Amino acid sequence: LLPMLLRRHGASLPFFCKRKPHHSKATCGKPVNSPRIVGGQAALDGAWPWQVSISLHGKPFCGGALIAKQWVVSAAHCFPWSANLTNLIEVQLGAYQLSVFSSNTVKSAIQRIILHPDYNGKDGSSGDIALVELKSPVKFTDYILPVCLPGSSVQFSTKANCWVTGWGAIRPGVPLKPPQTLQQLNVQLIQRGKCNILFNEAAGDVVEHNPIRADMICAGHLEGGKDACQGDSGGPLVCKCAGGWTLAGVVSWGVGCALPNLPGVYSSAPFYAKWIYQHIPSMNFVGCRNGGEGVNGSLQHAPALAFLLMSLAWVFL
Repeated sequence: LLPMLLRRHGASLPFFCKRKPHHSKATCGKPVNSPRIVGGQAALDGAWPWQVSISLHGKPFCGGALIAKQWVVSAAHCFPWSANLTNLIEVQLGAYQLSVFSSNTVKSAIQRIILHPDYNGKDGSSGDIALVELKSPVKFTDYILPVCLPGSSVQFSTKANCWVTGWGAIRPGVPLKPPQTLQQLNVQLIQRGKCNILFNEAAGDVVEHNPIRADMICAGHLEGGKDACQGDSGGPLVCKCAGGWTLAGVVSWGVGCALPNLPGVYSSAPFYAKWIYQHIPSMNFVGCRNGGEGVNGSLQHAPALAFLLMSLAWVFL
């Protein structure tokens, strides 16, 4: 019997060398200072420049990813309140240590939030994705750059090199300690069919049968306990593709906290590419030949129905 009910979780992070930021010519998914990825630890400043922190009354509550100068993608479950609270929400871009002031950081008010119409407010709901429009366009710098968005036909390989980032809890009920440095976690993508079998067997008394739908991606470490509870709801799951980092998913939901055979569940970015395009017609999308690059940089063959899975840490909402 599982001791915990459904919990939200999240993710995202960047690292860079210290240098004076300039107005970079935007190339999606390519940090000016490429990350030295080791795994399960603090990121370097500027390594994941699309990572954002979303706050209410100055208190961070979710993550997100910058996809254009005036747009951030996050999770629908991050915004359960009425629209009249929109003016109290702030997006922090270019952040690295949330408790430390940095001249690289830019704060922005928001214009509006667009929730996917399929989201019903329940744990495990489809449509758990949201677009956040900033009040005004941001200027790209070494520390503020967009992540690439995949086209609707992209299928990531289970051997793709994928990472989740964020400032979420280290363990259940244990928040990230000051200076609250952005964390990163390497995760393995898991095929949707296999993920459904895992959830049916390990959490059948908690979730519905076959809870992983076509609009969801699984990722994580099946042995469990791998850097448990890292991440932020709404944060990005990114995979290396064509030499850059592409958004594979948005942190959505999970059962417990890094439990064995219960990976994290994310809203699939390729699945919602057409919906994003409907609201942002100027958005560019990228292909991902052969399902993305493996950890060693080589291209891997993508199996039919390859879906992503991250071992993220859940954040209690």
